[in-house]
Amino acid sequence: MNFDMPEDTDIAWCPGCGNFAILTALKQALTELDLDPTEVVMVSGIGQAAKIPQYVNTNYFNGLHGRALPPATAIKVVNPKLTVIAESGDGDMYGEGGNHLIHTMRRNPDITNIVHDNMIYGLTKGQASPTSQIGLTTKVQTGGVVLEPFNPIAVAIAMNASFVARAFAGDIEQTKELMMQAITHKGYALLDILQPCVSFNKVNTFHWFKDRIYYLEGHDPSDRAGAFELALEQDKLGLGIIYRNERPVFEEQQRVYKNTDDPLWKRSVDLEAVGDLINSFRK
Repeated sequence: MNFDMPEDTDIAWCPGCGNFAILTALKQALTELDLDPTEVVMVSGIGQAAKIPQYVNTNYFNGLHGRALPPATAIKVVNPKLTVIAESGDGDMYGEGGNHLIHTMRRNPDITNIVHDNMIYGLTKGQASPTSQIGLTTKVQTGGVVLEPFNPIAVAIAMNASFVARAFAGDIEQTKELMMQAITHKGYALLDILQPCVSFNKVNTFHWFKDRIYYLEGHDPSDRAGAFELALEQDKLGLGIIYRNERPVFEEQQRVYKNTDDPLWKRSVDLEAVGDLINSFRK
């Protein structure tokens, strides 16, 4: 199946942006999984990373800033056979979308959540994001960031998310492999992808990441305590599957699927019952 857009598609990213590598890895992952583009839905919010579904030949829903996960969950519930991928940046998912992130982890829908983590707001020209490091100076944080950075890996493990992994945009092959594992995992899967912003983050560069990343070896992803230890590392950033567990998925627990597998989108709407429900609130 071909997930490529036409060659003359205008991609609005800066030359050297880590998003290009992530886009390449994603199209390779979808192709190697032999998915049908008509059966894949990508959902995003606002930001440079949130533009990525526009450059993939598949279905696409663009939501509000920080609001990609609720429609992604709803799409999966309405049609469980679809492959649903929510994709956006650290500002969108961890900042504006932080509340939705936590409760999506609790619900555990069978969706993949890919986050481009460049530790800065790129679309709005370089203010600090939730994952920006203490001391980083920007045009807004002129005295340097003073807040403790948000740790998405530790939060996901604390919320018992059923799949938690980290990749690096500088390694397309491993990023692709982790994307494939996240997409085929049954349940909510978070893939945090470290990437540089070559225009607005002059600290967390390709070289900065390469000096700190390492590949996990001998780690048991089912070991939650061990996963926490990895998540709290500061000087080194482990790449790979950090935590994984099996939990019931959200859509399969819904009452509407207890006695039938017919997806909601195929069912007829009883307008009289809807009217009765609305009128019941007027009494």
